[in-house]
Amino acid sequence: MAESKFNRQFFIHLAIPLLIGIIIWFLPWRPEEVPVAGWQMLAIFVATIVAIILKPLPMGAIALIGLTLTIIIGPLSTETALNAFAGTSVWLIVLAFFLSKGIIKTGLGYRIAYLLIEKFGKKTIGLVYAITGVNIVVGPAIPSSTARTGGVMLPIVQGLAEIYDSRPQDGTRKKIGAFLITCLYHIDTIVATMFLTAGATKPLAQELAAGFGIEITWMNWFLGALVPGLLSLILIPLVLLKLYPPEIKETPGAPSWAKEKRQEIGPMTLDEKNMSWIFVLAIVLWVSGQFIDLSAVTVALIAVSLLLLLKILEWNDITQEKGAWNTLIWFAILVMMAGQLNELGFIPWFSDAIASVVTGWSWIAIFAVLCLAFFYTHYFFASLTAHVTAMYPAFLGVALASGAPPLFAALMLAYITNICGATTHYASGPAAVLFGEGYVTQNEWWKLCFIMGLTYLFIWLVIGSGWMNLIGFM
Repeated sequence: MAESKFNRQFFIHLAIPLLIGIIIWFLPWRPEEVPVAGWQMLAIFVATIVAIILKPLPMGAIALIGLTLTIIIGPLSTETALNAFAGTSVWLIVLAFFLSKGIIKTGLGYRIAYLLIEKFGKKTIGLVYAITGVNIVVGPAIPSSTARTGGVMLPIVQGLAEIYDSRPQDGTRKKIGAFLITCLYHIDTIVATMFLTAGATKPLAQELAAGFGIEITWMNWFLGALVPGLLSLILIPLVLLKLYPPEIKETPGAPSWAKEKRQEIGPMTLDEKNMSWIFVLAIVLWVSGQFIDLSAVTVALIAVSLLLLLKILEWNDITQEKGAWNTLIWFAILVMMAGQLNELGFIPWFSDAIASVVTGWSWIAIFAVLCLAFFYTHYFFASLTAHVTAMYPAFLGVALASGAPPLFAALMLAYITNICGATTHYASGPAAVLFGEGYVTQNEWWKLCFIMGLTYLFIWLVIGSGWMNLIGFM
């Protein structure tokens, strides 16, 4: 007899968000400043976010059901709801998936990794900085931390651990494997924070900020993150070397291993060469786009079109890129829902209500509390996307109502939404992938993330604020 697709847990995880949505919908109290349509949107939005957290169905399926409810019983027309799929940030992240497909398909990412390990991998700390270099190079073009970490970097780290017989199952994990896995996670967290195209939550925050009239570009995102990001990447290996030292400090075998791997993949192919110059072109145009009137999504379109023209990607590669089309569905719908909460009056009411409670506080004090609250509430979330969608618009609204500089507030809160991935073993996709390898225990993971989280908060909030003031973002 075939196993049923439905079980008790499925029905419970489906019933909880449904019940929460119904309770909010029919609450006898509703703020006078929030119209009925805004309150109905809130009920559907909260139910959708809770369902995403509980995962009775995949995120895309949940978002699509939420979209349907906003049309059938909710406050939106079909045209308004479906306009969600026209957003430029939505298509930026989809196109970036295609660009990353080219890097992975051609093997360019692996070649870069092997080359850096060959040059800098004689010591364990050198291996970590080589891993950092690879992440910085491929980060802007791979819009999924999970794909970047699990698809490109993890196999390389596993290979390095194997060289030194460091395995999770035989008590040798702390030789070098546990240290490399931990460093990889924190490096990816920071690299994902530094580039607008390095993960889905960045364009999501960009789109939500646009609802408040704040323009975030690829360049101003990168400039704001440059100093705190580089400082974080420099300190990560050094801090973790003290907190969680590997037994093996010297790795003389790593460069020869990397050289063998590079020889196995042979000389650079024509596709790799073409992928290289297209990638460099995309970076240059993203950086200079605001000066030559080219949007980030236009640059991505140019890059993907070149990949198709040069047959680095086939059309089947585009149609079969499930990650891109899945992201298109849930990303567009969540952006639409969060935007409608603002349009229909809930976010303005919430912002004014919080601002009235902290009347007399300086905007700096209010903003610091918001950032800390944003960071530590991620312990209750298993998805960066759900966290950003649920809290970013409300927190940004409160920050603006308190008098915080708009661009500074939008960027800093967006950065916090990414570094808060350094909390738990379920905080993000890469966390689940790397923790699942078994090199790091849950107790070690939480302890190290707590200390690193404090480090990041100091670097980004204190030093980062000073840097953003220096470049005129405050």
